[in-house]
Amino acid sequence: MKIIKNDQILIIAGKNKGKTGTVEKTFPKKKKIVIAGVNVIKKHLKPSKKNPQGGIVEFPAPIDVSNVKLICSKCGKPTRIGYEVLKDKKERKCKRCKETI
Repeated sequence: MKIIKNDQILIIAGKNKGKTGTVEKTFPKKKKIVIAGVNVIKKHLKPSKKNPQGGIVEFPAPIDVSNVKLICSKCGKPTRIGYEVLKDKKERKCKRCKETI
């Protein structure tokens, strides 16, 4: 997966299309990411020992990686990501401006 934690991303598909945010958590095996403040869902909880009041809880749901693009830190535009091996080190590169991310 080419997107990692704390990357700035732009959502390019789905109901949140056009929104931007930072990646909070990644799930590489499921190819999904959680973005801060985007795709927030509400869940109704029954009263329990942990939550005696019960109620409605909001939390961000994961989004598929194919629905997002990375925003390059150098050029500030949404871009695809490539890799380059330099001195036994694999680095991510912006496909637009060819700079390392």
